[in-house]
Amino acid sequence: MAKKETNKSALSEQEGVTSSEITNAEAVSKLKAKRKSKRDTQDLINSLLDGNITALSQAITIIESKHTKHQEQAHQIVKACLPHANKSVRIGITGVPGVGKSTFIEAFGNYLTAQGKKVAVLAVDPSSSLTKGSILGDKTRMESLVKNENAYIRPSASGESLGGVARKTRETITLCEAAGFDTIIIETVGVGQSETAVHSMVDFFLLLKLAGAGDELQGIKRGIIEMADAIAINKADGDNLKAAKLAKVEFNRALHLYPAKVSNWQPKVTLCSGLQNEGIADIWKVIEEYLEITKSNNYFSSKRNEQNKYWLIQTIEEQLKSDFFNHPTIKIELQKQLALIEANKTTPFVAAEYLLGLKN
Repeated sequence: MAKKETNKSALSEQEGVTSSEITNAEAVSKLKAKRKSKRDTQDLINSLLDGNITALSQAITIIESKHTKHQEQAHQIVKACLPHANKSVRIGITGVPGVGKSTFIEAFGNYLTAQGKKVAVLAVDPSSSLTKGSILGDKTRMESLVKNENAYIRPSASGESLGGVARKTRETITLCEAAGFDTIIIETVGVGQSETAVHSMVDFFLLLKLAGAGDELQGIKRGIIEMADAIAINKADGDNLKAAKLAKVEFNRALHLYPAKVSNWQPKVTLCSGLQNEGIADIWKVIEEYLEITKSNNYFSSKRNEQNKYWLIQTIEEQLKSDFFNHPTIKIELQKQLALIEANKTTPFVAAEYLLGLKN
């Protein structure tokens, strides 16, 4: 008699995934302890000035921190780096989302490092207005540039910064220059007129545009194009090449309608393809030509002086705002005034006048 075959149940329980043998528990605990330990400020500064990338990243994290205990340390770092700064070319790159900024910057960065440059990319990612979080995914989109020894990529969240430029990007530029980077690229969020804040911290402002994405001349109305030192029409390859060439003609015609710039520079329009690595060298030639003209007529140095004055005012405004809202009396009275506004017992303007009077 044949032995009856028992049916195996489809329901079964598998053992969980065992922890990897590669992961050493002792090494993990040491790493955690190292992260918690506070590094000596002078040691951090010395390592940064020697071009240590880890020290640069740690210093930028301290600069970006809003915690009061980091502010004094941040001031010391910036002060120590200032004598070694201002020796780079600062390039701002902006454009609408999807224009190919990250792909272009990767191709551009690799081209510059091949020319013997040291490139720092400060990529500003948009922050969620709801969760306040940011993906910070630029490094994953610049795979080859990340591996480049002469390049450094630092993604930062835009936070509440209106200009799409992170709150401390200005200081971060100083740190990167002190660490030996001679070309600083700032990639911004790319959402329209608020992007003009980047113009106040760079030497050259490059606007990336797309052809065939609607009326090319629609963008001419925006103030952002008035500030552009060059317009690069990206993705000028394949079937899109014809539309890109047509857009170049239209932009060139339109740019001649704008009044002459104080720098005596006539903005140029070029074609490029970050994906196909085409037109990158032409853009660098345009930037070199711009630098030659503006340095010879002293516009380059006068523009940087004006930028420093602007950032002095911005820093004062930011500090006054921080001091005001962190004042103990203001914290208490602000909640009371907010309650009165909700109850329709006062107006925002009367409440603001009352609160400002308390600080005096």
